[in-house]
Amino acid sequence: MGMGFWVIYIAVIFGFMYFIAIRPQKKEKKRQQEMFASIAVGDSILTSSGFYGVIIDMTDDTVIVEFGNNKNCRIPMQKSQIAQVEKPEA
Repeated sequence: MGMGFWVIYIAVIFGFMYFIAIRPQKKEKKRQQEMFASIAVGDSILTSSGFYGVIIDMTDDTVIVEFGNNKNCRIPMQKSQIAQVEKPEA
């Protein structure tokens, strides 16, 4: 077992780590960026804490979400805490 074996062995380990850890993270981050770019007022959302609501106002990094049928329950939150977006049917 010479030096060439260890170089190939380390390259295989790094390649394995890339496909198991780094690549899926990049795909998920890209999916989230696309989701955040498509958010609009009136969209139904699911927050990371499990609450469903409707976006009623937006700024650059925050949204105001209305929860439930009570029109007085409006809470500002960060866009990064949105887990899922559902567009309203036309």
